[in-house]
Amino acid sequence: MMFGFFGFGSFAALEQPELEVVHRAPAAENRRDAPPLLFVHGAYAGAWCWDEHFLPWFAEQGFDAYAVSLRGHGTSHGRDTLHQAGVRDYVADVHNVVESMDRRPVIVGHSMGGMVVQKYLEQYEAAGAVLMASVPPGGLSSSVMRLMTSDPLLFAQISMVQGGARDLVDTENAGRAIFSDDLDPVLRDGYGARMQSESQRALMDMTFMDLPRRWRMHIPPMLVLGAGRDALFSISEVKRTARNYRADLQIYPDMAHAMMLETGWTLPAREIRDWIIERSDELLTETV
Repeated sequence: MMFGFFGFGSFAALEQPELEVVHRAPAAENRRDAPPLLFVHGAYAGAWCWDEHFLPWFAEQGFDAYAVSLRGHGTSHGRDTLHQAGVRDYVADVHNVVESMDRRPVIVGHSMGGMVVQKYLEQYEAAGAVLMASVPPGGLSSSVMRLMTSDPLLFAQISMVQGGARDLVDTENAGRAIFSDDLDPVLRDGYGARMQSESQRALMDMTFMDLPRRWRMHIPPMLVLGAGRDALFSISEVKRTARNYRADLQIYPDMAHAMMLETGWTLPAREIRDWIIERSDELLTETV
């Protein structure tokens, strides 16, 4: 989300930093003939959010599962230049990881990561794409205005995370933005403690400066997943995203924004697995 702007002028391209990439490989006897999966986290997070459940689970299902921490996140380098990093720099990070793979992956992006995937497809091809609770093609403006007017307290709490005022954050209240009420408070607070500030430039890009240009995109088979209790992106926005890309769509009425960390995380995980299996012939064609 975007919570306050810093003044920015023009930026030179940033150098490619060393990136944290977490890889969970399947047992040899269990390996599927399927594209690898590359998971891209959302704002304020890192590869850790995928390694909690998704990476080991998908490895058990026979997939090579990778997650990248975008520059300035997790243990990736670039923390000192985080606020200079734009969405295109994050695209470069994803491409850097893809280049190390022997097949084009299915790229799964959550929230901001979903926007990174959309922008990635303007320049590069993928075997498939999954957008989970993604920033919509129209950007963050609607979400920001909705939070400011309907839940200003929640907006203020998330703004404190972005501003680095973590000591002032009420984790129970701020957690309403991304977690359902049934998540164990100990887990919620633990996940919240791992959140960090996000690049101000990337947030501006996702609001109005660098939105997806569909006419430039190489759109592969795509799955869009939404959450009925998502405080950031409405069901109508999720449906518009799916229509925009003619994507398959699944909505989970009782889930919140951080679908990979929710109590019911196996629901979207199984949906992704089954979608890949059902469209395996098409997805494998895209890896050539």
